[in-house]
Amino acid sequence: MTTHINAKKGDIAPYVLFPGDPLRAKYIAENYLEDVHCYNEVRNMFGFTGTYKGLPISVQGSGMGIPSAMIYAEELYTGFDVQAIIRVGSAGALQESIHVRDLVLGQGATTDSSCLRNIFNQQVSFSAISDFQLLDKAYHIALDQGKAKVHVGNLLSSDRFYNEEIDKKKLARYGMLAVEMEAAGLYAVAAKHQRKALALCTISDHAVTKEQTTAQEREQTFTDMMEVALETFYQTAQAD
Repeated sequence: MTTHINAKKGDIAPYVLFPGDPLRAKYIAENYLEDVHCYNEVRNMFGFTGTYKGLPISVQGSGMGIPSAMIYAEELYTGFDVQAIIRVGSAGALQESIHVRDLVLGQGATTDSSCLRNIFNQQVSFSAISDFQLLDKAYHIALDQGKAKVHVGNLLSSDRFYNEEIDKKKLARYGMLAVEMEAAGLYAVAAKHQRKALALCTISDHAVTKEQTTAQEREQTFTDMMEVALETFYQTAQAD
C-alpha cells in the first residue's frame, strides 16, 4: 500500500497501462482483460489487474497533469516494482498533417512545467524521452496491424490546459506534433528509477482545424491505441 494506491504487493502487474481518465481504465479492464479485479478506488482513481493473452497487466488512472501523473508513476515504480508504464491518453494535434483519431508516439516530451526544472535545481533543461524498446515495438505493431495513421516525434506536455500565452505555431514550426499534459512527468520518473515508459496518444482535437471528439468518445472509442499498447506489452514480455 502507498499513499494513493490501496493495493498489496503482488496486486499490480509489472506492466501498467496509464490512462489519465479513471473511467478509461475501467473501460480497458472490462473490455480487454480477463480475470479482472479492482485493486484501487482511492480518490476514484481506479486501478485494475487482469490478463491479456495470459500476461498479467494492470491499468491505473493517472489523473490530469504532470504532478498527478508523477505521483502515481512514482508509487507504481517504487511501491509495486512496476517495470514499464505506457500512457494511453488523448492529445491535441499541432500539425495540419495529423488528424483526429491518428496515433502519436511520444519519442520525447518537451514541457513548460517547473516540475522537471526543479529536479535539477534549475541547472539543466532535462530532455524527457521514452524507452526505445517500447517505442519501436509500438510503432511496428501499429503499422503491422493496420491501425490508424501513426506519427512519432516530440510531444508538448503543457502545465496548463487553458494556455493562451504559449506560441503553438512556433512549436509546430519546430516539429512539435501534439500537446498533452502528462508524458514529460512520466518520462522523468521512469528515468529516475531506470524503468521503461512510453506515451501513446490518440488525437482527440486539433489546434489548427478545430476538429474534436466528445468525452464519451475519448473514454470508449480510442480502441486502436489500447490494442497497440496491450500488444506492445505482450511482445515486450515475450522478448524479455
